[in-house]
Amino acid sequence: EIKQSKFKDPFQKAVINLIFTANWLHSKHQGFFKAAGITVQQFNILRILKGQYPKSISATEIKSRMLDKNSDVSRLLDRLVVKKLVNRQVCPNDKRAADITITEEGIAILATLDKRQAEIDGVLNLTEEDAKTLSDLLDKSRG
Repeated sequence: EIKQSKFKDPFQKAVINLIFTANWLHSKHQGFFKAAGITVQQFNILRILKGQYPKSISATEIKSRMLDKNSDVSRLLDRLVVKKLVNRQVCPNDKRAADITITEEGIAILATLDKRQAEIDGVLNLTEEDAKTLSDLLDKSRG
């Protein structure tokens, strides 16, 4: 699929394959979440907020926990507020900050997606042992 027959060495091939596969997987996730009316990044924010529920969390803390550190959290939160999936209130201790919480509608979307989780997890077409090995190798590769 990569359409490159020769690589400098197995390390170069692994890196290119990893980038290619990450983009392929991201595309699969986009389609999965589009059906629920949210993006991959919005899903990530909703999961972070659900983990905090019922407590609130700041946008800065959300950004620090996101998988995609380059996300524009303010813009993503604006869209989630419009969709009524999160609430944003001015922080009483710091008027420049906001307290973010997930709404019941946000929790409901996550519950719906949770029922279909095996569908998106299965796109890798791996056995449970393969998935564990891959995860361990990826952890190892990051040091």
